[in-house]
Amino acid sequence: MAHSHNPIQGATWMVVAGFAFAIVNSFAQYLSIHFQLASTTVAFIQYGIAFIIILPWLKSLGLKQALKTRHLGWHVTRVFFAVIGIQLWLWALAHPIPIWQGIALLMTSPLFATIGSGLFLKEKVGFARFFATLAGFFGAMLILEPWSDDFTLATLLPVGAAFFWAIYALMVKKLSNNDSPTTMVVYLLVLISPFNLLLAIPEWSLPTGITTWTLLLGAGIFTALAQWAIVKAYAIADASFIQPFDHVKLPLNVLAGWVVFGWVPPGRLWLGAFIIITAIAFITHYESKIQPKLKN
Repeated sequence: MAHSHNPIQGATWMVVAGFAFAIVNSFAQYLSIHFQLASTTVAFIQYGIAFIIILPWLKSLGLKQALKTRHLGWHVTRVFFAVIGIQLWLWALAHPIPIWQGIALLMTSPLFATIGSGLFLKEKVGFARFFATLAGFFGAMLILEPWSDDFTLATLLPVGAAFFWAIYALMVKKLSNNDSPTTMVVYLLVLISPFNLLLAIPEWSLPTGITTWTLLLGAGIFTALAQWAIVKAYAIADASFIQPFDHVKLPLNVLAGWVVFGWVPPGRLWLGAFIIITAIAFITHYESKIQPKLKN
């Protein structure tokens, strides 16, 4: 059954998600830099708290019914890839990679997904999408500056996170032919904490102090809010309309990085980000045009 299209509400929920993620990233980075908390520990506690908060909503979805699937192995695999993406992202923040640089590079994920859709889903990419993808990666190169003396391999961590999240997105696209969006969400939220726990055990140390736990609690609450806001946005508005509002996370994260750490991005960030966003917008628009033709 098609949902009604409420553009203002949908856009608002996407902005709320971007705002929540900016707070989460700042809290996680602050915990790693100033409290020397391992990124794997932050991930486990952050998503564990978020899971507890979202649990009543999960129950309302009908857990038993939602967990019914013929593709359990594929769901486990896709969540594993999502967790690797989360760990690489939090590792980048802990390094620390400036938030402005990390979030801009994270936006290359749809570009990886475009390449993957041609290689693994056998979709026809075409010259236009291929050229837009190349342009997007050129924008990423402007931000990375691999030719500069300041470049280190650690700056590639957000790109690695973008790559694994692209694989996750492709698997969601493939599995959506058989399983409902509810099943996708439930398996993600149910499996994410056990995977995070396995990765946290090797360097686990129990966080101490009121400030530390306050920040962890805040990160968990805002993670839950961000996930809820995204689901809400896609439920009440057309995906093609609200997708561009996802890019608001860039200026919000830049602002958060400046407020919390005093990081001021160089001019090349805005040029590179503009190229990446333009490339993604073109690919999204192009796909929205060709999908109806493919169905007819």
